[in-house]
Amino acid sequence: MIIRHGEKHRDGGTDRGVSIDGVHTKHELTVRGWQRAGALARFFAPVDGFAADAPLGTPRALFASVATELSPSLRAAHTLMPLAELLDIGIDMEHAEGEERLAAAALLAAPQPVLIAWHHSHIVPLAKNIAGIHLDCPDEWPDERFDLVWVLDRDDSGGDWQFSQVPQQLFATDRADPI
Repeated sequence: MIIRHGEKHRDGGTDRGVSIDGVHTKHELTVRGWQRAGALARFFAPVDGFAADAPLGTPRALFASVATELSPSLRAAHTLMPLAELLDIGIDMEHAEGEERLAAAALLAAPQPVLIAWHHSHIVPLAKNIAGIHLDCPDEWPDERFDLVWVLDRDDSGGDWQFSQVPQQLFATDRADPI
């Protein structure tokens, strides 16, 4: 399962990134992004669990792109932070955007299901490094969308990968349509 990190500031907009303590920080989530991070905890770990035929599952491993000098954003890790605390599991932050091939190898070896929070401009390369270059998914993740889950499923025989999208619909403004 792949998600984009929660909401960030928009150039020219009035929203601002803030640390968990409320201090203005450019490379952080906005208040709406922190709200989404909190809501995602129960979205991925519902109190009564998922139905057997649900397209999602409660993750057993969490991955987020690490902040680097070239991409200092903390948003991916902080989007998963409330879920990690709820599940009492760590977040693997060993790979940065641009290292999708290495990240794919690590997450394929992790206990399944896996949830990944990544930067939107690198989600398509990540998905294709997981499932192969012929994966039938959108060519890009739109800049304005924070409200979807991409699901990559492989049949039990380890054959072809299937792609689907699940709208989060956590807020009134979240869209129901896929990309």
